[in-house]
Amino acid sequence: MSIDYKSAGVDREAGYEEVKKIKKIVQRTMNSNVLSSIGGFSGLFRLPIEDYKEPVMVSGTDGVGTKLKLAFMMDKHDTIGQDCVAMCVNDILCQGARPLFFLDYIATGLLDADKMASVVEGVAEGCVLSEMALIGGETAEMPGFYNEDEYDMAGFAVGVVEKPKIIDGTKIKEGDVVLSLPSSGVHSNGFSLIRKIIFEKMGFDLNQKFDNLEKSLGEELLTPTKIYHHAVKAINAATDVHGYIHITGGGLYENIPRIVPEGLCANIDLKNHTVPEIFNLLKEWGGVTTLEMYSTFNMGMGLIAVFDKNDLEKVKAELEKAGEAYAIIGEIVKGEEKINILNLPE
Repeated sequence: MSIDYKSAGVDREAGYEEVKKIKKIVQRTMNSNVLSSIGGFSGLFRLPIEDYKEPVMVSGTDGVGTKLKLAFMMDKHDTIGQDCVAMCVNDILCQGARPLFFLDYIATGLLDADKMASVVEGVAEGCVLSEMALIGGETAEMPGFYNEDEYDMAGFAVGVVEKPKIIDGTKIKEGDVVLSLPSSGVHSNGFSLIRKIIFEKMGFDLNQKFDNLEKSLGEELLTPTKIYHHAVKAINAATDVHGYIHITGGGLYENIPRIVPEGLCANIDLKNHTVPEIFNLLKEWGGVTTLEMYSTFNMGMGLIAVFDKNDLEKVKAELEKAGEAYAIIGEIVKGEEKINILNLPE
């Protein structure tokens, strides 16, 4: 009896069907700098060299982590791709980069063309929000390695910045203002702790609804990660930003010190900060300490900008014009700890 690739668990026809479906989806992200089409051996992108004197390429790669588990349980796959884009793009925005193009990698136990197309729809939406092109990717069918109804994904973003305009925190100085841009929710970090709380400790169902949440628990947790491209453009138009901080795994306590120079401290005052209700519920359900919450989650602050206080009014005006919310949460002072959080809630 002869065997073939399909009998081993890999269906080439399903792969062809997926490519057909995603070609239409990807088309909406294309621009005049894209010199290739989906289906080739690689993606081609013309660097807009005429816009730069000393262009520096900026790249970032990331995944979505165990947030994927919730997508499997809810059988909801149309937003998880935006999470992947956001995790990569928000990182390169912190260096002052203009996003150019994105590639994704998806591995699954059984290739379901409709499901994969739904995932890529989210990737394309993230690319549109970032004003960059989705120029390629890979979908790997790996039977026996992944469960048939599961997949993993990662992404890779590339941007460009003028060399003198690279943002790396070295310009941060005493007296600078610290401004936060709100998160859209939990984003894509801390889900191992979240799953332990809601499933192991509380035994919740993702379809459950709670008085303090507008959506079901699962829908709330699957809210896609906010992409800060337009907010960052507004801030950059108003000031020479000294530092950006993407609040991901490690929360405020780990991420803020990454860019604060020696001898300085980010004095963060939470007196007027409103924590999104999902974090209050997770804290209550899990009996999690305040310190642990602020060391794990973004707590409602997705991206932080540090710049000269004399430009504050111009920054506020640009953000308001762009329809972006913000909050002034502190200032840079002299100190050895790099971060000091005041008025932490009980």
